[in-house]
Amino acid sequence: MGNWVVNEGLSILVILVWLGINIFLFVYYYIVYLDERFYYTRVLIGDALSWARAPAACLNFNCMLILLPVCRNLLSFLRGSCQCCSRNITRQLDRNITFHKLVAYMIAFHTAIHIIAHLFNFERFMDAQLEQNETIAYVLSQIGNGDNMLYLNPIRTNETNPTFVAFTTIAGLSGVASTLALILIITSSMEVIRRSYFEVFWFTHHLFVIFFIGLVIHGVGEIVRGQTASSVLTNKPSNCAAQYKDWGNVPDCPIPQFTGNPPMTWKWVIGPMVLYVFERLVRFWRSKQKVVITKVVTHPSKTLELQMKKKGFKMEVGQYVNLQCPSVSQLEWHPFTLTSAPEEDHFSVHIRIVGDWTQQLFEACGGEKKEFQEAWKLPKMAVDGPFGTASEDVFRYEVVMLVGAGIGVTPFASVLKSVWYRYFNNDTGLIPKKIYFYWLCRETNAFEWFADLLQSLETQMLERGNADFLSYRIYLTGWDEAQAAHFTVHHEEENDPITGLKQKTLYGRPNWENEFKTIAGNHPGARIGVFLCGPEVLAKSLSKQSINHSDADPRGVHFIFNKENF
Repeated sequence: MGNWVVNEGLSILVILVWLGINIFLFVYYYIVYLDERFYYTRVLIGDALSWARAPAACLNFNCMLILLPVCRNLLSFLRGSCQCCSRNITRQLDRNITFHKLVAYMIAFHTAIHIIAHLFNFERFMDAQLEQNETIAYVLSQIGNGDNMLYLNPIRTNETNPTFVAFTTIAGLSGVASTLALILIITSSMEVIRRSYFEVFWFTHHLFVIFFIGLVIHGVGEIVRGQTASSVLTNKPSNCAAQYKDWGNVPDCPIPQFTGNPPMTWKWVIGPMVLYVFERLVRFWRSKQKVVITKVVTHPSKTLELQMKKKGFKMEVGQYVNLQCPSVSQLEWHPFTLTSAPEEDHFSVHIRIVGDWTQQLFEACGGEKKEFQEAWKLPKMAVDGPFGTASEDVFRYEVVMLVGAGIGVTPFASVLKSVWYRYFNNDTGLIPKKIYFYWLCRETNAFEWFADLLQSLETQMLERGNADFLSYRIYLTGWDEAQAAHFTVHHEEENDPITGLKQKTLYGRPNWENEFKTIAGNHPGARIGVFLCGPEVLAKSLSKQSINHSDADPRGVHFIFNKENF
C-alpha cells in the first residue's frame, strides 16, 4: 500500500477532491430545493424536484472541467512551467485524457439522473392539470391563467401531453439535442470505434458544440419554478397551504406568485469556453504556417517517414504533432509522435499504414512509386504543435526504462537520437546514466526502420568506451517454427540475423517480474523512470510491477510509471 501511495498518491488525491466536490454539490443543491420557497413546487412533483436539480449542479461543474484537459497548448504551457516542480505534478498533466474520460462518464451519469427525474416531473405536472377541482395540485396549476400572474405549472392546459410539451419548449428541445449529441459522442468514443473507425470518432466528437449550445440555453425556459421571495412573506406555505381554497379571499393568504430560476450554466462554462476558443484560434494560426516536406522515406514495414521543416518550429524529445493533409481530407487531423531529435535541422514522423487516411497519404506522397519524386509534386501538409508528453521527462531521471510496443517505439526514437547527439557533442549535463530499452514487435519487418538508429548508438557507445550506458532488449512476440529454425542456425553469428545488432533478438514476451527485480538490484536507492508507449494491457502490467518493486523506505528504489496518451 505504501508503494502504491508513492506512485499514485497525488492522482488519487485529485480524483478524491473531484469526487468530493461532486458529492458536495449534489447534497447541497438537493437540500436547497427542500427550502420553503419550493414547497408548492414539491406539492406538484414531489422529491423529483431535488433529484432533477442536484445533478444539474454537478453537470455544470463537470461541463466546466471537460474542455480543460483537451486544451493542448494550455497543458504544454503548464508542463513547461512545472518542470522545476515535483515530477508528480507533471505526471498529472500527462493523464489529461484519462481525466477527460472520467469527467465525461460523470456527465453521462448525472445526465441520466436529470432526465429520469424530469420525466417524472412532466408526468406529475400533467397529472396536476387533470386533477379534480378541489385539490391543491389543481389550484396551483390554474395560477397564472389571468393577466400579470406568475404561473407554477409549465403545462398550461389539460388538452396536451408531456411529450408534446417536451418538444415544443426551449428547455425540452435543447435538452433533447444535448442528450442526443452526448449519446453519439460517448458511443463513438469506445475503443473499438476509435481504433477501427477514427473518422467516426473524430466527426461525432465535434458534436460537443451542439451539446454546449443546448446546455447554455437549456435553463432559459425556466421550467423549474419557485415562489417569489415577496410571495413567501405574504403567503407562507406553513400557514396558508391548508387554506388553498380561500387564497385571495383571506387577507393573510393572497394567491402565491411564482418565478423561474435564471439560467446559471453559462456562468460555469464561459471561462473554459473562452479558453477553448482561444486554443482553437492558436491551432488555426499555426496550421496555416508553411510546411515543407524535405524527404519521404518508404520503409519495408509499411511505415512512411516524413521529414519536414517549418519556420520557428521548436520541439523537445517525445513530443507529438497533429497532421492534416488537405488533399486527403480538409477536416481530419491525426496525432503522430515526433521521431526526430531537437538537435536536428528538421522534424520527422513515422506513420504506419493501417487505415484509409494513412493509405491515401501514402499514395499522395508517392509511396508506391519506385522512381524519385520531385518536391513540388508532394502534397501540402498542415502541422499543429508540438505538444508535450510524458517522454519529455526522460532526462529528469538518472536511470530510465523505455518500453515500446510496435510503432509505439516512435517517441523513444526521438529520445535515443537526442542521447546520441548529446554524447557526440560531449554534453556534460546529461542526467541519465543508464537507459534500459525494451521493444516488443509481432513481425520481423517492424524492426527494419529502427535498426539503423540502434546500430549507430551501439557503435557510438563502443567507440567512447561506454557500452553499458544503453542496455536494450528486442522481443519478437509473433513467430513460427520455420523462423525459429532459421534463427537457431544463425544464432552463433556475431550479429543478430534480424536486426544486424550485436544484441540478439529474444523470442516471446519479457518476464517483467525478473526485469524489474534485476534493475532494482542494479540501482539501489535510485528513482527510476518507467516510460511506455503501447497498449493498455501492457500499461497495467508495468504499472503493477512499478508499484510492487518500489521500496517503502524513502531511501530505497522507486519506479515511477509514465504512459503516453493521445
